[in-house]
Amino acid sequence: MAIGIAANRLELLQIADAVAREKGIEKEVVIEAIEDALQKAARARYGAEHDIRVKIDPKTGETTQKRVIEVVSDDAELEGEIGKMPFSIAKRTWRDAEIGKVYEEVLPPFEIGRVQTQMARQVVMHKVREAERERQYDEYKDRVGEIVNGSVKRVEYGNVIVDLGRGEGIMRRDQSIPRENFNVGDRIRAYIYDVRRETKGPQIMLSRAHGGFMAKLFAQEVPEVYDGVIEIRAVARDPGSRAKMAVISNDGSIDPVGACVGMRGSRVQAVVAELQGEKIDIIQWSEDEATFIVNALAPAEVSKVVMDEEDERVEVVVPDEQLSLAIGRRGQNVRLASQLTGWQIDIMTESQESERRQREFAERTALFQEALDVDEVIAQLLVTEGFAAVEDVAYVEPHEIASIEGFDEETAEELQTRAREFLEKEAAELDAKRKALGVEDELLTIEGVTLAMAVALGEGDVKSIEDLAGLVPDDMRGWFENKGGERVREPGILESFNLSPEDAEALIMRARIAMGWVEAPPEPEPEPEFEEESSAEGDVVAEAEEEA
Repeated sequence: MAIGIAANRLELLQIADAVAREKGIEKEVVIEAIEDALQKAARARYGAEHDIRVKIDPKTGETTQKRVIEVVSDDAELEGEIGKMPFSIAKRTWRDAEIGKVYEEVLPPFEIGRVQTQMARQVVMHKVREAERERQYDEYKDRVGEIVNGSVKRVEYGNVIVDLGRGEGIMRRDQSIPRENFNVGDRIRAYIYDVRRETKGPQIMLSRAHGGFMAKLFAQEVPEVYDGVIEIRAVARDPGSRAKMAVISNDGSIDPVGACVGMRGSRVQAVVAELQGEKIDIIQWSEDEATFIVNALAPAEVSKVVMDEEDERVEVVVPDEQLSLAIGRRGQNVRLASQLTGWQIDIMTESQESERRQREFAERTALFQEALDVDEVIAQLLVTEGFAAVEDVAYVEPHEIASIEGFDEETAEELQTRAREFLEKEAAELDAKRKALGVEDELLTIEGVTLAMAVALGEGDVKSIEDLAGLVPDDMRGWFENKGGERVREPGILESFNLSPEDAEALIMRARIAMGWVEAPPEPEPEPEFEEESSAEGDVVAEAEEEA
C-alpha cells in the first residue's frame, strides 16, 4: 500500500474501500487508521515534539494536515509534552499570543520516504487488525449458546482451529468427543460456549462435548423443542459414550419423551449419529426432587429414597439384583444421574439397608441397656417407639413413656431419673476431658457450643474463642475434593454433629463478635402492640350494640 500526502485522492478512498471490504470493517475505521499513520509520518519529518493532525475527507479524499500549538507559561515543564510553546517564544510569532490560546498552522503536502511508508503501512495494518478483532468479538459475543458450522483450518496438539468464515474458533482437546479425529478441510459443527476478549484477539471457544451442544441438536431435530412447547431442563454427558437429558412438556397433550425420541427413534437417532453413537437416555423432568432422582436412575428400579436436603445428598435403595444396573459401567449411570439432578447419590441394596437398620436397632438397644440399666426387652420397646438417644428419654413428657404398652407412670419416672443421672455423669466426664485437652472455659460461653462439641473442637486443636473465630463452615462440616477424578469427602471437626451450613456460620460469627472482629447485628425492633387499641375498638363495638 503506497501512502503519500500527494497521492491521488480517489486512489486513497479506493484503498480504504478495498481494505474495509476485505476485513469486514467500516470504511471510516480504515480512514482513521490512515490518518493516524500519516500523523506519525509527519511527526517523523517535522519532529516528534510537534502535535500534527491529519484529516482525510471521506467524500473527496482531500488530505489536510495541521500543526496545533498551545501557548503555555514560560515556567511550564515541557519535557515529554508535544504541541506546547512557551509564551515568550509565541509572542515573537503572534502578537495576540496569550497563555492557553491554541493556534493551528496548515502544513504543505510532502512526499513520504520508503522508511516512513513502511512505518505507515504497519500502523494502518495494526489499526485495521484491532478493528477486525473488535468486529469479531462484537459479532460473536451474543452468539454464545449457538451451534455454528465451519471447516477445520488446522489441528495443533489435539486442539482444533475452526474457520467460521468471519472469525476463527478453537475447540480444545477436552471439548471434543473422544476418538473423534478431524483433518484439515473437514466440515464441523460445534457449540459456542464462551467468547473471550484477549490481547491476541477474541477467543471463540467451541465444544462438541458440552451439554448445550446436545440440547441445541435436539432443538434442530424436534420442532416442539424449537418452539418451546418442550423444555430441556438438564443435560449430563459422558461425551461419546452416554448421556441423560431431562425434558418437560408445557402442553399436557404432548409426551415430551416420545416427541424427542420420534417415530421409530428417528429424531434421537439423528442426534446420536452427530454425537458419534453416544447413547442418550431421555427422561421426564419432575418438580418433585425424589421423583426426578428416581427417573434419572432409569433403567434401574428404585425401592426407596431418603433425602438429606441440607447436604444435598440422597440415599437410594434398590433391589439387590438391580445394583449393578443402578451404578452402571464404571459408575457411569449413577454419576450421570448425580450430574443431572445436582444431588450426591449414594446407592444401597435392600439387603444392605436391612442390615443397617438391624445394626442401628442393636446399637440403640445396647445404649439404653447400659445407660438406663434395663433389660433387653425394655430397651427394645423404647427403640421400637422411636426413642433414638438418652436425651429423648430424659426430657420427653412423662406420659409419652408411660403410654408405652406395659409401662406406667412410676416406670416412666424411674427411667427418666436414670437417664438424667447418666447424662450428668457423661457431662462430668466430657468436662474433664475438655480440660485435659486444654479447651478454655470461655469457649463454652459461645451460644450453641456444647460440652461434646468442646471436646471435638479440642481434638481438632480448636481451644479458644479466637481459634473458633478463625474457622470457616467447611472446617466444621467437612467438604468434598476431587482426587484422581473421584469426589472424596474430607471430614470436618464437628462432622458427627450434622450441623447445617447456617448453624456452622452462626457459631463462627458469634465467636468473631466475641473477639470484637465484627460488630453484632442490631437487634430487630419489637413489633408494635395493638392489644389496647383492639380492646378500645371492642369497647366501642360493645357500646354500639348496647345502644342498638
